[in-house]
Amino acid sequence: MTESTTSADALLEPLDPEQRAAAVALRGPVCIVAGAGTGKTRAITHRMAYGVATGVYEPTEVLALSFTTKAAGEMRDRLRRLGAAGVQARTFHSAALRQARYFWPSVYGTEFPQIVASKLGLVAGAARRGGTRLEQAVLRDLAAEIEWAKVSNVRPADYVTEAAKQGREVADLTPEQVAGLMVSYEDVKREANRIDMEDILLVTAAILGDDDRIAAQVRRQYRWFVVDEFQDVNPLQSTLLDLWLGGREDVCVVGDPRQTIYSFAGASPRILTEFGRRYPEAERVEMVRNYRSTPQVVSVANAVFPRGSTPGRPLEPQNPAGEPVRYLGHSDEPSEAASAADDIVALHAGGMPYRDMAVLFRINAQSEAFEEALGERGVPYTLRGVTGFFERAEVRQAVTLLRGAAHGGQQEADGSLDAEVRAVLASLGYDAKPPAGAGEARNRWESLNAIVSMAVDLLDDDPAASLGSLVADLDRRAATAHAPTADGVTLATLHSAKGLEWEAVFCVGMHEGMVPTVHADTPAAVEEERRLFYVGVTRAKRRLSISWARARKVGGRQTRRPTRFLDTLLPSDHPSRGTPDAPRPKRRTSAVLDALEPEDRALFEKLKQWRTETAAEAKVPAFVVFADATLLALVEHKPTDERSLGSIPGIGASKRERYGADVLALLAP
Repeated sequence: MTESTTSADALLEPLDPEQRAAAVALRGPVCIVAGAGTGKTRAITHRMAYGVATGVYEPTEVLALSFTTKAAGEMRDRLRRLGAAGVQARTFHSAALRQARYFWPSVYGTEFPQIVASKLGLVAGAARRGGTRLEQAVLRDLAAEIEWAKVSNVRPADYVTEAAKQGREVADLTPEQVAGLMVSYEDVKREANRIDMEDILLVTAAILGDDDRIAAQVRRQYRWFVVDEFQDVNPLQSTLLDLWLGGREDVCVVGDPRQTIYSFAGASPRILTEFGRRYPEAERVEMVRNYRSTPQVVSVANAVFPRGSTPGRPLEPQNPAGEPVRYLGHSDEPSEAASAADDIVALHAGGMPYRDMAVLFRINAQSEAFEEALGERGVPYTLRGVTGFFERAEVRQAVTLLRGAAHGGQQEADGSLDAEVRAVLASLGYDAKPPAGAGEARNRWESLNAIVSMAVDLLDDDPAASLGSLVADLDRRAATAHAPTADGVTLATLHSAKGLEWEAVFCVGMHEGMVPTVHADTPAAVEEERRLFYVGVTRAKRRLSISWARARKVGGRQTRRPTRFLDTLLPSDHPSRGTPDAPRPKRRTSAVLDALEPEDRALFEKLKQWRTETAAEAKVPAFVVFADATLLALVEHKPTDERSLGSIPGIGASKRERYGADVLALLAP
């Protein structure tokens, strides 16, 4: 046995049977399906190092592709320690940019264009060219939609059709407006001699597709390809990979279809699941031994997906038994935040560092309650993928405007705090109706709406509360939610938690309408939310807590139910099973109206007419009186006295006092 063979065999010794099978599958198409916590990075780095050690690979002929610079750096570090330092580990963009920069002068005869750091300036210029000024949040959403269209190979001329097929929405812009702005964006960018990040991939693909000589040169350079997180590949990246391969089959892909959570950015689980159809002779290795989590956590992860709904085997835990997973239903959001914060304090007192704990939620706006609860207990925290609530631009602007209005004595005609707050925030574009879609415009609205909710809560607690009282309360909250620290509990969205792990994980706000989100109105969208929930669950190593609040505020009507993804997980005796007043997500208002009986529809119209007249007299928007959802609830429940009127969502003490008599008279038989 030669020394090199002995060295190569040593690379296989620390691997389990499936990891070893992946490491020795050096030639031809290989598909490694690696479940959460199964050691995929170990498997593919040992595979590349083993190929180099056995002489099958020349290190410089191997290109390993990842999606983040951090992942690429981790692969390079491991490869160096394994004796394969010459292997190139890069992101798709880094590899493409290197080639595009090198070949651009010879192909186009000019210097390589400057890459824009952000699309926002060009998108704003495109909007101005069309005579439109868009808010910053809408510009961000439009920039994201341009990125999606480009990586999905959707041209502006085809956008309207594709947007309708896939349910794409950009704030309140029509698909035709978006398509027009896409054209203007490309014009503005070209005139400025700039390219964006997606152009790097497009340019490289164009050069390789149009020039056989250059394509052959690149293919001589790179013979062996490894693609990590293949479930996150978008159509443009898939096209570029095909051009790099040039019909060859020396490619190894690794991924987990259960962790595809970036469909909104163009990724599709089909690209991984259909790999076997494209390469019928591909060797398939399935890694299912989970080394990250306790059997209790793994059991929950396996149960997230209905049996037979996804290809592959369930995860197999390799760690000793741990504590049971906790399912906690709370009366309201403040109670949920306080409970999580108290548990974190207790875990830390028991010896667990704060940095080993994480609180995961669905959207940015959910962070505020947990920032406050942790701050009140002096617990340090760090934010990942989230800007601190009171650090968000729209929140800072709102607080500044509210402070100015309070100092200036600004007051609405009816003197109600909620009306005053809505009127002030209207100058920031706030409307009671949320914008379409789920992008930055919706995030911005959620932040502003959270301030409105704080005002309503304050008013319910103190009917005499003023703008000054609200500003003082906001200042108190901001002071409590202290500046984050690097060595603290992680607060993160489920999306930004992907690829990370902690000893203890608190998945919070896991109720219907949030997970899955109300925007998930198709089976495909619900399944994406299921995969997102799975990602959150599988971040936990030793302790997992899944919680939800039955009401938003203290004393609120407890109508929420836990996410449907817990239907098969909650113990049979859990109090949240079969809760009679916990409905599925509400249907859209239009659908509810269509389902009303004629007499109820007439009652709704009568209430709506009264609301219009009342709002006109008070000189406030109609929604300030009652939202459509509140009118529909009145029609559905038909309260007969002030007590039952108070159980209707959106009718607090102040509105009962102002409008109760009129509403009850309208509802009287």
